[in-house]
Amino acid sequence: MGANFRIAPLIRGLFGAAVGGTVGYFAFAWILSQGFYAMILPGAAVGLGFGASTRERSTVYKFVSAILALGLGFFAEWRFFPFVKDGSFTYFVTHVHQLRPVSLLMIALGGVFAFWFGIGRTPVSREDNPDLPTEGQTQLDDSR
Repeated sequence: MGANFRIAPLIRGLFGAAVGGTVGYFAFAWILSQGFYAMILPGAAVGLGFGASTRERSTVYKFVSAILALGLGFFAEWRFFPFVKDGSFTYFVTHVHQLRPVSLLMIALGGVFAFWFGIGRTPVSREDNPDLPTEGQTQLDDSR
């Protein structure tokens, strides 16, 4: 694993992903009940929850976040739109290639958003980076 990978932020990220995914899943269900299809929402919410709660940046996090988002997207699709021939999850997984193109596209976009949001964030302080401009000073201003 990379030098910037630690287990505690990953655990926080997984917790945040669970919270975000739960909110995204139920928001998707509510929006669907209103007649709209927002399959991007569960995956994007996973990424937002994961990235907001890690408090550290790592490339590993964005991949974990994207994988979780894709899993939740396929799960939500199966729960709300199972195949008519066989409603089991096993059948769904083995026939996922038969989903409508818009469903596959939106699940993939949810994964892309989770990848984007899931990288995490690093709180930046003046002690960590003395090159940050002070109040009233711009990046281009060298009058320190």
